[in-house]
Amino acid sequence: MSYTREPVQAMSKPAVVLLSGGLDSATTLAQAAAWSYDLYALTIAYGQRHRVELEAAGAVAAQLKAKEHLILEVDLGRIGGSSLTSRKPIPKRRRSEEIGQEIPSTYVPARNTIFLSLALGWAEVLGAEDIFFGANIIDYSGYPDCRPEYVSAFEKLANLATAAGVGGKAHYKIHAPLISLNKSQIIKLGMSLGVDYSLTHSCYDPWADGSPCGDCDACILRRKGFAEAGICDPKIS
Repeated sequence: MSYTREPVQAMSKPAVVLLSGGLDSATTLAQAAAWSYDLYALTIAYGQRHRVELEAAGAVAAQLKAKEHLILEVDLGRIGGSSLTSRKPIPKRRRSEEIGQEIPSTYVPARNTIFLSLALGWAEVLGAEDIFFGANIIDYSGYPDCRPEYVSAFEKLANLATAAGVGGKAHYKIHAPLISLNKSQIIKLGMSLGVDYSLTHSCYDPWADGSPCGDCDACILRRKGFAEAGICDPKIS
């Protein structure tokens, strides 16, 4: 399990990077590129009401020169249990200090386990041993599948549950390079890595034209992050 800055690879290696189209995953993709990995970006269309993020993911993958961008359809709305995959109300206008105090209705049951399992499957096919995702300190205060303990447990599972792992052909590593960073730190890192944040999408409940609502938790945290970083959000400026 890797949380910290890594040395540049002597030779580029393939890595599967979960890419939602938001600023966290875009920064994660850029970090993997900076560490000289060949980028295989994986986006999941899971029945999310903010499906506009799929277009953002494509734009980010192109900007950061991913070798391949794969979009998989897995309709988690059929399972339910989340306001992101239903018409249940999205939490709005909460104070930033309230966010992360409890598991919100935007939690999607087992989402990261499902996503990382799909990433693991693709990694095994590609011969990649490295999987990246953008869990961070803001997420793991509210989402159980973003905690460091979870990342460590999934890495162990990856090496126990694959033919490549048990056969000694691969040793899988789950990388969460943003895990100790807050939003402003993530944004500063992304800017240093050349991320074009105007391409990203964060809002959970966008308007019909795809523009952010400005009031959901994701919008509030994004706005706070840019303000604390002292940077204008190019998405709204």
